[in-house]
This record gives sequence, C-alpha cells and structure tokens, in this order.
Amino acid sequence: MSVLVYTESENGRFKKTAFEVASYARELANQLGTSVTAVSINAENTAELASYGVDKVLAVKNDQLNEFNAKAYANALKQAAQQENAGAVVLSSSADSKYIAPILSVYLNAGYASNVVALPESTAPFQVKRTAFTNKAFNVTEITTDIKLIGLSKNSFGLRENSASATEEAFTPQLDAGSSTKVSAVDKASGKVTIADAEIVVSGGRGLKGPENWGMIEDLAETLGAATACSKPVSDLGWRPHSEHVGQTGKPVASNLYIAVGISGAIQHLAGINASKVKVVINSDPEAPFFKAADYGVVGDAFEVVPKLIEKLKEFKAQNA
Repeated sequence: MSVLVYTESENGRFKKTAFEVASYARELANQLGTSVTAVSINAENTAELASYGVDKVLAVKNDQLNEFNAKAYANALKQAAQQENAGAVVLSSSADSKYIAPILSVYLNAGYASNVVALPESTAPFQVKRTAFTNKAFNVTEITTDIKLIGLSKNSFGLRENSASATEEAFTPQLDAGSSTKVSAVDKASGKVTIADAEIVVSGGRGLKGPENWGMIEDLAETLGAATACSKPVSDLGWRPHSEHVGQTGKPVASNLYIAVGISGAIQHLAGINASKVKVVINSDPEAPFFKAADYGVVGDAFEVVPKLIEKLKEFKAQNA
C-alpha cells in the first residue's frame, strides 16, 4: 500500500504546489511506513520530484490530457491508485484539484478531506486537521474509508527537501474517446507571477481612486516578485480584470505575504485572503476593518507610502545583490 500524490504541472513544468504535496506525501508515507508514488501528466523533468521524497513517478504522456478535463484526470488518477494499491491519495487545493477531488472520491469510494493543514494527528483512527468557516477555525476530521483522499491547503505545509532515488515508469491510463477538451482560445498574461502560484500578493482597492494609478501597485509587485490582485469593487468597476479579483467571491489567496493597499476590508474580502500567513495593510482610514485582521498596518496616504516603500525595497535589494 502506497501514498499516491498528484503533482500538477503547466506547460510541462511542475507548479510549486506539486513540490508541496510531494513533501506532505513523503511525511505521511513515513507515518504509515510505506512509499510515495507520484502521478505526473505531460510534465517534462520528473526527476525534480525525487528531491521531495518521491520514490516512483508514473509519467503520463497523453495528448488527450493537454487541456484540463476533470473527469479524464480523475479517471487517470483512479487507475494509478488502483495499480499502486494506494491507501491514501494527496492532491493540492488548486482550482483544478478541487474539481478532480469529488469525482475521484466517487471513483475510489474514498472519504475526502479538503483544506487539510497538517499531517494526521492519528492514523488509527485516521484524523486530519482542516480549516473551517472560511479559515476562521479548525476542525479534526476522521476518514473511515479504506482509501483516504486528502486535499492539502496551499502554503500550509511548505516545501521540505528529502532526496530519494526515484524511478520513472511510463503509465498509460485507458481513457474514453470523449476525454479530450477542445480549447478555442486562451488569454493569459505572460511574464508575470500568477495569483495561484504567488508567495507574495499585492492587492489594491478603491482607495487608489482609478485605474490610472495602478502603476504603483504593479511597481511594488515587480519589486517584490509578487502577483497583483484587487478587491471586488475594483473588478466590478472595470479598473482591473476579474481574474485578479480575490476574496470569498473571487480567487482565494493563501500567500506567505498579502499586502492590501487602499482596501477597507469587507468581510467577503477577508474571508478569501484569511489563509495568508502575514497580512499588511496600507490605508488612510485608521478605522478600516482590515486593520483588525492585519499583522502589520500603516495608516497613511497610499500615494505617499507606497512610492517610499518601493524606493526602500529597491535600495535594500541593491545593497544585498
């Protein structure tokens, strides 16, 4: 019985979340006294997974899976889990994996625990700690099925290098003729950090007064190697694309550092970014609700504070280059 882990990739390269779930799977396998098998789909350098404790890689090369299809991906993972006699399957909490997980749960008759933030507190019974109530609380969930399906919350476990001698094996799942997805067009920004993969997110709100002032948000993000984001009112006004809207009704954020500029902190926004480890707020209103949720706060005019912050960061980077 092994621990199976799905390692996500994009354009042939593994995402950071792939290494985090592999790190988690390695520690889980140590608890269970077993090995780790990773499933990669159309990824190029599978040897990278060995650095995070993977013992074996099932490498899937299939043009039908070039575009994401939740049912097809779940079918491939089901066949891999059955071949490896997997007792536990680990996925990330990315949007794609959240589509895959419930389908895979049905295929394997496996209990599914989402938003897991730690290794099992007990393996007999099998109990894992999860976030609840939009990251405002934790609960301990017991999975009683033979196969356990775990959705690891982003940035909750971190990357832990644990070199192993991984073997690679070609894996060819049997897929239905309708498993491929036809994509007519893709509009995607290039050369920028995506919100899903970002360690740092710089987000702006209506306090910036207009889209013409977004340059300083982009400058701060570029200086920090961060992704840019915005609040719901900003995207609703058309100042920024909806793909940058974060919050309960937008994209959830679980970055290591979240910087909010000119965002008051409505409850829906806080619910979507509450999983971020460190939250910094810059706002001219000292009564803004965001200050109550922030780890660090700056009361001041963003048009004065942010340029000075960028200047100091650039000086610091130059000194430490």
